[in-house]
Amino acid sequence: MITDLESDSVAQYLAHHPEFFQVHSELLAQINLTSPLNGRAVSLAERQMEVMRGKYKALELKLAELVRLAQENDAIANKFHAWTQSLLLARNDVDLPHILIDGLRTSFNVPFATLRLWRVAPEYSHTWFVQDASEDAKIFANSLAAPYCGANHDFEAVRWLEEYAQVHSTAILPLRVGKVFETPEAFGLLILGSPDPARFTADMGTDFLIHIAETAGAAMACLLD
Repeated sequence: MITDLESDSVAQYLAHHPEFFQVHSELLAQINLTSPLNGRAVSLAERQMEVMRGKYKALELKLAELVRLAQENDAIANKFHAWTQSLLLARNDVDLPHILIDGLRTSFNVPFATLRLWRVAPEYSHTWFVQDASEDAKIFANSLAAPYCGANHDFEAVRWLEEYAQVHSTAILPLRVGKVFETPEAFGLLILGSPDPARFTADMGTDFLIHIAETAGAAMACLLD
């Protein structure tokens, strides 16, 4: 029986003397290994081919995954571009909140979405997007250092959605002027909701949501006092 120490010594020797099998090429034909694929004994050359095929298959799967992710990212980028264009094409400032929400629902397939703003100019004080935001909601918005993603814990902001009883996961984004998580004071909240508990989760990536929040904040800034 070969001990672990002897096995390590043999491995180290072969690693430092790659010419060994060139000098003793006859050994290659005599070495048989057990294939993990079918359990039968195969030659060293056959085993090497199996290893190479396994590595090639793993690389194929990795490449397919990268292609899939690239296609998904490309689709998201196109949707984001179209949504941003719709905001830029708005003819009236007061139409922007509706265009923003409608675009999120249709372009990104978000079932439920709404927003609330405060610190708006007096001419917008009686609009739908200014109503119902309490001081607690404003404090909550200022406290967000990242988008909230996860279950609906009966947040006040989620109750602004007409369909709030159907919301089982939500993303809540503060609206700020400039970098959304570098400016302390928020002037609004953007709420996204879904009946699917897995749509918005605590462990999901938030880079794209941050881009949405920053774009929405920049678009809504024209409504501020």
